[in-house]
Amino acid sequence: MNAMKRRFAIAIFGAITIVAAACAVPPAAPPPAAEATRPADPVGKIEGQAEQVAAAAVMTAMPPKPGGSAARAIELAKKYAGVTLNVTWEAGLQSQDPLLFSAPEFERLTGVKINVIETPFTELFSKAVADHQAGGGAYDVLNFAPTWLADLADGGVLEPLDAYIEQHMDKNDLSDLHPTYAKYQQWKGKTYGLWDDGDVFVMYYRRDWFEDAKNKGDFKAKYNRELAPPKTWQEWDEVCSFFTERGKANNEYGCAIQRTAGNTYLWFYEQFRSNGGRFFDADMKAAINSDIGVKTLTDMVNANKHMPPGIEKWGFVEVLQAWMDGKLGMIITWPPIGRWSEGYGLESKQLEWVPKTNVAGKVGYAVSPGGHSELAVGFMLGVSSNSKNKEAAYAFIQWLTSPEVSGQRVKIPFALRDPYRMSHFNDPEYAKLWPNASEYLKVLQEGAATGLADLGIPGAREYEEALDRAITAAYAGTDPKAALDKAAEEWNAITERIGVESQKAAYADWQKRLGANAYP
Repeated sequence: MNAMKRRFAIAIFGAITIVAAACAVPPAAPPPAAEATRPADPVGKIEGQAEQVAAAAVMTAMPPKPGGSAARAIELAKKYAGVTLNVTWEAGLQSQDPLLFSAPEFERLTGVKINVIETPFTELFSKAVADHQAGGGAYDVLNFAPTWLADLADGGVLEPLDAYIEQHMDKNDLSDLHPTYAKYQQWKGKTYGLWDDGDVFVMYYRRDWFEDAKNKGDFKAKYNRELAPPKTWQEWDEVCSFFTERGKANNEYGCAIQRTAGNTYLWFYEQFRSNGGRFFDADMKAAINSDIGVKTLTDMVNANKHMPPGIEKWGFVEVLQAWMDGKLGMIITWPPIGRWSEGYGLESKQLEWVPKTNVAGKVGYAVSPGGHSELAVGFMLGVSSNSKNKEAAYAFIQWLTSPEVSGQRVKIPFALRDPYRMSHFNDPEYAKLWPNASEYLKVLQEGAATGLADLGIPGAREYEEALDRAITAAYAGTDPKAALDKAAEEWNAITERIGVESQKAAYADWQKRLGANAYP
């Protein structure tokens, strides 16, 4: 670890080395590969008193700006001292932020207790809906993916936040939100959530492989162009094939993208739209099985030939392991890998399961081929419409997402919250975390500006699942056109069940709000 990074790690974790012996943390078990389809899944609950104390110390040393959103939220919440808020959060590594940092600090500042309800990602939506339909009020704060916003809002699960924002938020903080992410927070003219996680795919590549003189010469001789990070999907295939042919004997491959069921639709979303595809036609009929769709999926199937054997069964963890081992030339995945590649935060007990890095100082960053990275999943925070403590719940999420607090959370290695505010991208302390961290931030910001939003209309989860089944079927040998034709039939059935005209209106609204972040 270089000296600058070590100094910042000490600032984040306070006196970890002093208190670690007194606050022993049990080691984290390795994540089950079959379940780890996203960076959030792998680790169970971990007690980390040293990290908790040290992270809180950082916030204590950085009092909120007078009159800012964090300070206003603290004063508002103090009226509810002694109240307990039930907050849903994705179980595992994601939940370490509220368990070890956010919840204890908020209680210290306000007297409001936070009960973190760890919930598997696949159940966050269904449990929120079920509780609302039962009139339960079991939850106060809901953690949800942006693609669910339409369903949760239309279903009455979420409380509109506009009145709270108008009364309590520093309006300057609204302009600090990256313009792309700001587009997500509303549905049918009302605000239902505050943005909390800037997920975007990044293309990571091995700079040393690309800069190697022999590689450069041989590549130019074969393709009559310079070896460079690919800007198109054809270039991606060529570069991947070149490095695979060169290194396969040493178990080195040109690229890898996770292909296991669960999230593989995200890479189709990205490549399909970069190729000019549209999800629906003017009559709201599915267009994923168009010529562009079939070509996209066919290209994805063919690309697997240049990836490691068995790639069809690789999830997030398998790609991470091979990348950190130094066996891959390029990957496309979420932001945390960029930090872990440099070893940032791997001294944390929460990240003991992450492989040791063999690529530190060798990694470059770029947006995905085609110039438009998928804004893959992300997270928002909302208030349950059934909560009995709505104002206190709102105060908590305003505090969490304020520039001051969120600026610290995106730098806590185990929080898995990625930059989404302009102040995050321009944070001079973040830019010092490793030698080319400023380049990393620049690519994240570019990815947000030019990125493609996941489909965000009613039924989004069902559309995603149907498409995901088609893609994994194609990877298993089903003809791509036949697979997409079946998925298109399922999409049309979903649309008809919800209502063609209402879906037309929702789709039009989604395109209007997202603009170039819906289709480039």
